[in-house]
This record gives sequence, structure tokens and C-alpha cells, in this order.
Amino acid sequence: MREDDASAEKSAPKKSQPKPDAPDSSDLVEVPGAQFAELDVKLIHPNRKQPRTNFDQEHMDELIHSIREIGLLQPIVVRPSREKDDAPYELVMGERRWRATQAAGLATIPAIIRDTQDTDLLRDALLENLHRSQLNPLEEAAAYQQLLEEFNCTQEVLSERIGRSRSQISNTIRLMKLPPLVQRRVAAGVLSAGHARALLGLSNNEVIEQLAQRIINEGLSVRATEEAVALSDDKPRKPAKKARETQRNERLDFLATSLADRLDTNVKIQLGSRKGKVSIEFASVDDLNRIMQVIDPTMNS
Repeated sequence: MREDDASAEKSAPKKSQPKPDAPDSSDLVEVPGAQFAELDVKLIHPNRKQPRTNFDQEHMDELIHSIREIGLLQPIVVRPSREKDDAPYELVMGERRWRATQAAGLATIPAIIRDTQDTDLLRDALLENLHRSQLNPLEEAAAYQQLLEEFNCTQEVLSERIGRSRSQISNTIRLMKLPPLVQRRVAAGVLSAGHARALLGLSNNEVIEQLAQRIINEGLSVRATEEAVALSDDKPRKPAKKARETQRNERLDFLATSLADRLDTNVKIQLGSRKGKVSIEFASVDDLNRIMQVIDPTMNS
């Protein structure tokens, strides 16, 4: 727990009145579409569709300490398990909280029980991790690919379902085409997703690995990596017209994703035969002012 959180906790007024007639932990409180309970941690098994495979130990240690000090403030979400030989409840959201609660030595955990369908299980787990920014780019790519296969849908439909731009989904999935060695470096955070997308402009795995090592050794920026790829002789050979069209679309997707990352909002770039259009989403007037400040920091000076 951070020092400012700890000081706020100490200065907060203490409630001296005991809770009257506290219900038994086995009682369920009915709310629309769900139930709330304190569950034995041993009655829960992990979400088999959990897209996240890496749990940062430093962050876990912070969460474990916080749970020991003040308890778990946000309940996990579970559903009745479909697995006959497993625990009676399956995690939908909150595996990190569930793991930390066990590590903190607590026997029970607050949980919302709801009947989540198989088709929604991966989506819910993915969205929670995306919103918490806890997936590395390769885990995110694998989750997108699994969603496409399980929903049997296009990237456009998936974009609407999870609120991510189609170009962002497409460029993230393409990271899975990188050589395994480079994928591991992206997953570990040694290479950024921007570096990885630039490396996809090369076709030879050995050349990709060599440039990836150069990025690490020389600290190359994403822009410098793009220039190195452009100067390389290692390019996929495609029919000229199709290659130009593919290159143009990939460049537009890359620009849209880069701009979306910088502005922290969805960005779409459309190019017609004579003119193009850039669409930038904003949630409110304040959000628009924030975006304009990012575009031109001198606006309010």
C-alpha cells in the first residue's frame, strides 16, 4: 500500500458502532442478475480462457500487502463451474485478486456470482485486463485471435464488441507472426509493441532477430527502427499492384494505431481515390480539450 494511501487510512474516522445482525457468510444477497457471497477460496478454480499468463510479482506483492492491511476492496466475479471434476465456481474476473488473497493467508474472498455464458467468458476476462492495462502485447494478440475463432466473426464485428478499433486489433494480431525469440522479448517488455510492428515490415526471421538485437543494444527508437526496415533489402516479394495496396493499408493502420496510442482514444483513417478522412473519437468537451492539448501543447499558452 502506498504511503499516501496509508496516511489517508490512518486519518480516516473510525466507525465505533458494530454492525447489527451481520448475516451468515453463507447467505446470498440478491441483486439483479447476480448474487453476492463470501466464498472459500478453495471452492474456486481459474478461468480456463484467461488471456493473461504473466503476473508481475512486484505488483502482486503490493496487492498482497494491501489485502493483508485493509482487505480486498473489489470483489471478484465467478460463475457456477461447468467442470464436473473441479471446484464448484469458476473465475470470470479477478484471478490476480484471487491469487493474492490466497497468498495473504485469507480463507474467504468476496465474490459476485453470475451465470456467464461460455461465449462471454473470454470476452469478459479480456476486457477487464485491457481496462486494467495488464496484458502484454502478445497476450492481447492471442486473446484477440481466440475471440475471432470462438465468435466466428470478422475483426470489424470484434471491434464493435470490445470497443477497440479494427486497425488496433489487426496490428496487434500481426505480432504473432514474429519469430518466437522476438515474441518473448515483446512479452517481457524488452521490445515495445511499436518496435514489433515495425519489424513486421521484414520477411526473413534471421534479419528480424538481428534488427531486434540491434534495437536493444543501441536503444533505437520506433522511428529509427522504421527507417532501418525501409533501408533493408529484406522485403516480402508480392505482385507490384497488390504490394502497393497492402503496404498502403498497413501504413494507414499503423498511423491510426500510433495516433490512437498518443491521443488515448480511437482513431480511424480512411483513404479514398481523391481524398481521405481522419476520425478522432472523444467522450466529452473536456476530453476534446485534452486531445487538442496533446495535438498542440501551445494552444492554451
